[in-house]
Amino acid sequence: MIDPRLERWLEALVATPGLTAIADPAEARRVHLDGSLAALAAVRAGGGPVIDVGSGGGAPGLPLAAALPDTEVTLLEASRRKCDFLERAARDFANVRVVWGRAEEQLPDEYAVAVAKALARPPVAVELLLPLVREGGQALVFHGPSGDADAVRRVAERLNGAAEDAGPYYVVRKTGPTPPGFPRRPGIAQKRPLA
Repeated sequence: MIDPRLERWLEALVATPGLTAIADPAEARRVHLDGSLAALAAVRAGGGPVIDVGSGGGAPGLPLAAALPDTEVTLLEASRRKCDFLERAARDFANVRVVWGRAEEQLPDEYAVAVAKALARPPVAVELLLPLVREGGQALVFHGPSGDADAVRRVAERLNGAAEDAGPYYVVRKTGPTPPGFPRRPGIAQKRPLA
């Protein structure tokens, strides 16, 4: 049986224009809920606070927060309109906070785990996530069949990380401190990708 909080979230997600292209509730559950929970074991193993960067409609952050009630989950979103939606949905979750802002503007080394689903191309997402993670933590970047594992590995190495493909997402472990100059200014990772 699905958590009633997640049921309400999925209904609102499908009903709110601009958050998902999926109109079918069963498909929304498969993509946004089940797909998000594919990373549950890796997030649980991270053992600390989690940030969902570019949370959009709340996936993967809200499903992970429901499954890990003792873990603080931050939903970071740059769009004010999407933050408004997230704030309404987050009222049901004592362990969730919503932050309106960009990854490049957040304090580095604050989280054990950073996750992103549909934030940017995976190499760009790695650059945005890894500075947020403390040394020894990990970034999880969801990807589709066209994910470029070599580019992800190159970016991870440049940022003192080690990447591996774990199926639906890349796991990038932070092996050293964030190098000077990172994160770069807002928008630069997209305009001038490292790989």
